[in-house]
Amino acid sequence: MNIKGIRGFKDLLPGEVEKWQYVEAQARRVFGLFGFAELRIPILERTELFTRSIGEATDIVGKEMYTFLDRDGDSLTLRPEATASMMRVHLEHGLFIKEPVAKYYFIGPMFRYERPQKGRTRQFHQIDAEIFGVQDARADAEILAMLMRYLRTLGIKNLSLQINSLGCPTCRTPYKEEIKNFLLSKRESLCEDCQRRLETNPLRIFDCKKETCQDLLTEAPVVLDYLCPDCREHFEQVKSLLQDLNLSFSLNPRMVRGLDYYTRTAFEVVAGELGAQNAVTGGGRYDGLAEELGGPPIPGIGFAIGIERLVLLLTEKQHFFKHPEVFLATLGQKAQKKGFTLAQDLRDGGVWAELDLEGKSLKGQMRKADKMRSPYVIILGEEELNRNRAILRNMATKNQEEVPLEEIAGRIIDRTKGTGDVGQMADKNER
Repeated sequence: MNIKGIRGFKDLLPGEVEKWQYVEAQARRVFGLFGFAELRIPILERTELFTRSIGEATDIVGKEMYTFLDRDGDSLTLRPEATASMMRVHLEHGLFIKEPVAKYYFIGPMFRYERPQKGRTRQFHQIDAEIFGVQDARADAEILAMLMRYLRTLGIKNLSLQINSLGCPTCRTPYKEEIKNFLLSKRESLCEDCQRRLETNPLRIFDCKKETCQDLLTEAPVVLDYLCPDCREHFEQVKSLLQDLNLSFSLNPRMVRGLDYYTRTAFEVVAGELGAQNAVTGGGRYDGLAEELGGPPIPGIGFAIGIERLVLLLTEKQHFFKHPEVFLATLGQKAQKKGFTLAQDLRDGGVWAELDLEGKSLKGQMRKADKMRSPYVIILGEEELNRNRAILRNMATKNQEEVPLEEIAGRIIDRTKGTGDVGQMADKNER
């Protein structure tokens, strides 16, 4: 075949998809405990949504967005992130009038044109969660508590929560000027991109991945020294609430968000297993975003988790891969016909039933059942049919018994009730 997939757009195959289904199912379960409702947003948005929210001077807008003109000449963009879209939905549909305090989450693909690497693709996937309408520090602590509970539910180890405060426009403006003045004398040592950022948005330099630029920032002023009294009090409340919840964290005063809409609390969760690019998730407060989009002042806080990176952290010991609860091995045309209808009866009872559709020998069918890790096999041949019986085999113990044909479906339904439930594994990990 000559036609291949696009570079940076990855196919997800059986054997890997199950991990994705698992992390998505757990997100829905845990977020539901906190009262979050799911939003589904379009892949395409007007480009203006991102230039106004993210900022024209950012690398995302300047270099990484998939933007094109449609037939009417309108500029459209494949969404590079979800927060701006979720706020647009909240404003456009007047949800802030119906529910002044709203909690939403979203799961889906994003698009950025950047160099594909491990855990990072051009079509990537995120789990986003946002709280709109609350300035109180308890919203910050609650969303962090939900985030860490979710990651624990997945069984991910060696995670570290890092927090910082970015201040508000009142205290952030002089800090930006201080950073700019600090770096002006080091301008020639900055990379080409950071020399441009120095003029447009110097805080974006903190996001640069080049070691030379990061080394220059080791002695830079920190934003915590510039917080106004209100921002300092808010940050102290956040830290106190996290301590009340026994959530361990560390201060990272050099964590700075270059995106224009971020204010006050910023946070990341990092994992040692991921190497240099070790951030699993990040987020923060963005109290100015709604006004930037033409809406009323609506505070917000949220996070985005890269699913690709989450999947890399899942251990191979976890049982993501479901298996059929029973396999029907049939011999002969009459047995095949009866087995076919019996499989439907089992599925009607909520049992995952598989059967041979290729006419394999009994040995071949048993080998297939073993490969699929089916705990039970129903063996049905002409002889069993004549006696109105079926053989039920336990694949773990190798024990088997004859069961009246009219009882076999009920027997399997009773024995397999509740097996393979994703929620059961999640509860075990969380404990």
